[in-house]
Amino acid sequence: MKLLPLFSSLALALALGSTPLHASTGPGVSWQAAAADADIDRYFVQAKAEKKPVLLYWGAKWCPPCNQLKATLFNRADFIEQSKAFVAVGIDGDGPGAQKLGTRFKVRGYPTLILFSPAGNEITRLPGEADAGQVMKVLQLGLSSGRPVKAVLADAKAGKKLNANEWRLLGFYGWETDEQQLLPVAERAATLAQLAKASEGADAETATRLWLKSVGALAEGKAADPAGLPRLRAVLGDAAQSHAQMDVLTNEAPDLVKAFAPQAGDARNTLVAEFDAALKRLNADASLSRADRLNALQARIDLARLESPKDEPNPKGIPAALLAEAREQASRANREVTDGYERQAVVTEAAHLLGRAGLWKESDELLKSALARSHSPYYLMSQLGGNAKKQGKKQDALRWYEEAFNKSEGPATRLQWGSNYFGALIEMSPEDTPRIEKAAAQLFAEAEKDPGAFYERSERSLKKVATLLATWGQSPAQQAAVGRLKSQLDGVCGKLDASDAKARSACEGLMKTKKA
Repeated sequence: MKLLPLFSSLALALALGSTPLHASTGPGVSWQAAAADADIDRYFVQAKAEKKPVLLYWGAKWCPPCNQLKATLFNRADFIEQSKAFVAVGIDGDGPGAQKLGTRFKVRGYPTLILFSPAGNEITRLPGEADAGQVMKVLQLGLSSGRPVKAVLADAKAGKKLNANEWRLLGFYGWETDEQQLLPVAERAATLAQLAKASEGADAETATRLWLKSVGALAEGKAADPAGLPRLRAVLGDAAQSHAQMDVLTNEAPDLVKAFAPQAGDARNTLVAEFDAALKRLNADASLSRADRLNALQARIDLARLESPKDEPNPKGIPAALLAEAREQASRANREVTDGYERQAVVTEAAHLLGRAGLWKESDELLKSALARSHSPYYLMSQLGGNAKKQGKKQDALRWYEEAFNKSEGPATRLQWGSNYFGALIEMSPEDTPRIEKAAAQLFAEAEKDPGAFYERSERSLKKVATLLATWGQSPAQQAAVGRLKSQLDGVCGKLDASDAKARSACEGLMKTKKA
């Protein structure tokens, strides 16, 4: 994607000036923020003049994986030193207009890391879920190569010969944040399988990674080729291989097991035991971050509850020893973490795995104990709301969702948290018409003040509210409330900048209203 011609239409109003983003994006690196289109122009002009690539970071203050990057990658001495070789641009998804910029850069999920050439071409998207050391290697590959991954993929699909580094760029590409820049989602699994086969003999670690990702992508409801089972077992049984594929194994453990052992029984039990042994090693691997080790523990819990319904709040059959490990490790992590960024990643992960284990009391206590020390306590409050909802405690859930919304910060986050609270009201208290109307009216009022409200994450939040209102308004009182809300939204749409056709169209389409 060529960026320089687009700068005149980009709206990046982060209201942060051109000062470094140390406080919001991470320590040690001189991340540059932008307050206007001219700032973006200036950064890429600077990059071209200095022959430096641009590294763009898209994240949010509350986001646990973003905080994980800040705690494990952005503070590394080698990353800080490497950052001198590129122009670092940090985008706070809650900055005014940031969601509009997200549309242009094709970024949606937090975090997204994109490396651009000095000329403004997208080179690659870095895998934010991988180990920090692996991300560093991929960043260095991108910096030394300068060749867009899109061109590398085209050559691979055409059967052209790639070197090991080019295969590694494909294997460690940020497929989860691709947003269909390289491939439509429907083609991803087949393409990964094609790449895995073509990469054999070039780089064993990359070929295995591509193969594991292709199996995981195909896994939902589909059995894998049984001939691949020995290969999976070899990865699980080898400490070095399982470490290299840590993020794939921990994130996709249930899917991989189901792919090779579709039915419950001895074959599945045997594979689960082998998987558990590999995950146990990763859980104890001190070279990994706390969050990554806890992720391995959660994968063990997910495998232990494989025969339970997906959303079962109180799964049966989880070994007592595993429950004890969950309690002990969550408690230890909470005691030992001192860095605020790491705490946001670790505490939320620990609370989640406790809930997956059915240890709701421990999960709630952990989250409550961390509220006062979190820089984004509203994220923890929303997690407490989710815990209460899964346990059938409706009033507690609504109380936490409302408090999370009230305490949330930033325009995109407030619309997202508010739409979550609104959705909980519709689901758990649909008869409370005044409260529902008040929540929707507040969200529309906040959208009126946000120039990026009808783009990306914010637009999706508002669409959720409008969709729920359409199905909710059945009684006369509800229909009257919906009518008032439609009138309010008409006013919001009418005040939008007439030159922003995208925003006006999105606004008017929410509740099928037209300007009078």
